[in-house]
This record gives sequence, C-alpha cells and structure tokens, in this order.
Amino acid sequence: HIECFDNSNLQGTNPVASCVVFRNGKPARSEYRHFNIKTVVGADDFASMREIVHRRYSRLLAEGSDLPDLIIVDGGKGQLSSAYSVLKELGIEKRVPIVGLAKRLEEIYFPGDPTPYYLSRTGEPLKVVCHIRDEAHRFGITFHRKQRSKSFITSELDQIKGIGQKSREALLKQFKSVANLRRATLEQLAECIGQSKARILHDHFNKE
Repeated sequence: HIECFDNSNLQGTNPVASCVVFRNGKPARSEYRHFNIKTVVGADDFASMREIVHRRYSRLLAEGSDLPDLIIVDGGKGQLSSAYSVLKELGIEKRVPIVGLAKRLEEIYFPGDPTPYYLSRTGEPLKVVCHIRDEAHRFGITFHRKQRSKSFITSELDQIKGIGQKSREALLKQFKSVANLRRATLEQLAECIGQSKARILHDHFNKE
C-alpha cells in the first residue's frame, strides 16, 4: 500500500494537490484524493505539502483506517522535510516510512539524510516509484486545469449583468469552459438557462 503526493499550481493560482494510492502495484483509483489548498497563500510548495499530508493522515487516524506501507512525496529535501514534520506531529513517523523523489535525476531522499540515494535506472523499483509519482502528477494537473477553467468561467460570467448565481452554476456544469460558451449557439444556451438570459450571454460573447 503506497501513497504519493504532488502539488500543482501555476504561478500561485488555484493551488491544488493530489494523493494517489497504489495497492499491490496497481492504482486504487477509487481511493485517489484531490485537495484544494486552504491555508496557504501563493505558491509555497513546502507549506502546501504540510497541509495536505496533515489533512490526509489526521483523517485516516481519526477514522481508524490503515496507514500506507510507504509514502512518496514528489520533490526533494524541502518537500520531504515538510511532510516528515507532520508525521512527527501526528506521532506516526516510526510507523510509516516516507521518501522524497526529486525530479531532475530521480534522486530518492530519506528524512534527515542530505545525501540522495540512487536506484538502478534499469531496475523495477525505480520504474515503480516513478510510475506512481507520474500518476500523482497527472491526477493533480488534471484537477488543476479543471479548477483554473472553473475560475476563468466564473470570473467571465460575473461581469455579465442579468446572469445570476443559479445561471452561472448551470452554465459551469454544462459548458465547463469559456471557450465552450463562446462556441455555443443561442439554442444551446437557451436549453440551459432560458431564452432571455441566453440572449444576454450570446450578445456578450458576440458583440464584436
């Protein structure tokens, strides 16, 4: 049972994180988790890592759920130190081993050891940990793009008089991006929010 964490942000916008879970070498996708970063302002990967690791394992402990056999954090000494400090706060640092996997040379770091460890580049262990790390990155990036798109469409719709909260939520659910709204026909918009509001929206996007 291996869990891996990854942070995702674009110049500090919409910071999110992901946790993927592998059991017996296979992804347990029903156990994957997304996190919107709540306590960190801007792009602070170390603080974000602290938040998500604390949220994940304080919850597992409260629920009496099994802890993983290994935790991997995407990053080097800084991210690892942040995550490890949380395990110590929760009193589980001796129960769960944790490592950091740095991207550039696929270096593996252990808590308190500044010297990285290198697995054979042709061996299965490195392939496994890199696959898990890449899956955490993919899962996080996908969620981050959805959140950015949601922010963009909400920001755009907030500027249009006559389009209220319920209409914005319906449009967001149906069209998912500003690009899709721009391409939508008047009829498609009307099916979602009614003829009069659809006309307002259609005129807004086609005023040029």
